[in-house]
Amino acid sequence: MSPPVASEPTATPRRIAALALPALVVLAAEPLYVLVDTAVVGHLGPLELAAIAVGGTVMSVAAWFGTLMAYGTTGRAARRFGAGDRAAAVAEGVQASWLALAMGLLLALLGLVGAGPVAHLLAGNEQTAEAAAGWMRIAAFGAPGLLLAAAGNGWMRGVQETRRPLWIVLGANVLSAVLCPVLVYPLGLGLTGSAIANVTAQTVGGGLFLVALIRETRDLRPVPSIIVRQVVLGRDLLIRGAAFQACFLSATAVASRFGIAAVGAHQIGLQLWFFAALALDAVAIAAQSLVGAALGAGDADQARDVARRVTVAGGVAAVVFAALAAAGAPVIPGWFTPDPAVHDQAMIIWPWFVGLLPFAGVVYALDGVLIGAGDVAFLRTVTILSAVLGFLPAIWLAYALDLGLGGVWAGLGLFTLIRFVTLVWRWRSPRWVVVGATR
Repeated sequence: MSPPVASEPTATPRRIAALALPALVVLAAEPLYVLVDTAVVGHLGPLELAAIAVGGTVMSVAAWFGTLMAYGTTGRAARRFGAGDRAAAVAEGVQASWLALAMGLLLALLGLVGAGPVAHLLAGNEQTAEAAAGWMRIAAFGAPGLLLAAAGNGWMRGVQETRRPLWIVLGANVLSAVLCPVLVYPLGLGLTGSAIANVTAQTVGGGLFLVALIRETRDLRPVPSIIVRQVVLGRDLLIRGAAFQACFLSATAVASRFGIAAVGAHQIGLQLWFFAALALDAVAIAAQSLVGAALGAGDADQARDVARRVTVAGGVAAVVFAALAAAGAPVIPGWFTPDPAVHDQAMIIWPWFVGLLPFAGVVYALDGVLIGAGDVAFLRTVTILSAVLGFLPAIWLAYALDLGLGGVWAGLGLFTLIRFVTLVWRWRSPRWVVVGATR
């Protein structure tokens, strides 16, 4: 058995960057491909663009499940790795892959059966619904590969291996970006070609992660007891994620009641917020790996040091984002629309957007610390309480009192600050520091 990795100085800025930067590329690869896919399909016509918007929104549920699976696997594998037991860390990846395969097949089946009803529920007209349903019936076959890739990313991050997942994800997305225009235009497959390109890339990516797993271990039997523990962890992450979805959907619903310009400005601000969250999540992923390894090695002091360093790194990165956003206030809304009414509404939310980013950077980093520590039940409870006691009452009060977008973003501010206060309190307490190969 190799010595515990957490005895090394793992929390240096260079080590944090070595884990965070490849994670950032992996996190950004899928959204960037979606932009390429949307641009390709958009040139087919408005019907096809509307269809892929509906279908892509539904299929993003699979990507959401994948993110939850990757995060849960990272923390569990990192603890095993920190305890000096790489084989047990890889075993977490084996069981996560069985879970991913089962969930992926279930999602594929649901996609085949439910594509028509869901598309008709969401689409604005019959033609769009039929086109979206056709795209979804093909795209659903990519769910197993997508979730296998998420499980692979999870255990590889847990053993602090960053290069292979980077090249696998980039390779799969480049393949899809090349296939999509070829299938759509020269081969004349249209919207169907886009779906085939998606499925091909996701299946290839999942297959490559599966090959990497088989090269690591031949012990590929499913172990129900481990899978059940992973399901419990995933359940808490899923509930936490559902609270986020409820908040942001409600915020959009309220913003839309203030007029077209208001909801347009809200969409711009929200997408920029999500983009910043995507980048800052790279620091959270580094925190998951490093904190889990330190606790697995039984080194509580190292875990606290990692937590402190990654929290500082997250806060500094967020301050840089905030400064760029503040400097770009006169021009950034113009990248999205020439409408002056939307620009005016965007200026209402811009101070909130800029002012909240530094707090959000600390929150995302501490999310990673506590996920790495396996303290997911606390995160679940805090997120639900922040939503029920903060965000949701604030935004619906903003609607009742006609406070406009300022009131909506005040709700987001309250949501962020409640989480900031409670997570900092948890970070300063000893309760999240539970050493050992398992929590």
